[in-house]
Amino acid sequence: MGDTVRADTTRTFAIELLVDFVNTYEPQVDGEAWGTADDLELWLAGRQLIPVDAVLSPADLATAIAVREGLRAILAGHAGHHSDGEAVQAMDQVLAGVAVRVTLNDAGLRLTTPSGTAMNGALGQLLEAVRECTQSGAWPRLKVCARDSCRWAFYDASRNQVRRWCSMAGCGNHIKMKRAYTARKSREGTSPTSPS
Repeated sequence: MGDTVRADTTRTFAIELLVDFVNTYEPQVDGEAWGTADDLELWLAGRQLIPVDAVLSPADLATAIAVREGLRAILAGHAGHHSDGEAVQAMDQVLAGVAVRVTLNDAGLRLTTPSGTAMNGALGQLLEAVRECTQSGAWPRLKVCARDSCRWAFYDASRNQVRRWCSMAGCGNHIKMKRAYTARKSREGTSPTSPS
């Protein structure tokens, strides 16, 4: 029982970490949580991914953003959208320089960061979260919203894994209303225009 609870807690943490990481930028309002390296330090330290006294650089900020947007592109692919290959490639180039170590024990396989910079440690923990989600089956359920202007990351907890929007009441409703409006205009024989 204890091992099951621990596994569920680890899985939940991994899912939430990856979703929160991607959602530090909100495309719909051009909202960036990491305007400076100091903002990134606070965000990572708040999640215990770096020591509270760690100092990050503008290069670390660029690295974090490249990884975030690469993850967003992959999650877009999980939701059946076009995946930005350039963003994934930029992320892969960054991750090629991350020093991680594979450890194996009775609990299974883990990725750890034996040494290096604070940013290397943070990226190693993000990679461990991806590994955990892959192992638990949660990885393909991590998606971004189908609404082009949104692309907010979410976890698809639906039984058949077909959820397409971050929120049915918000983005899902907007898309459905837009489709209904277009269909109605088409039936009326007029040229459909998008509602504002």
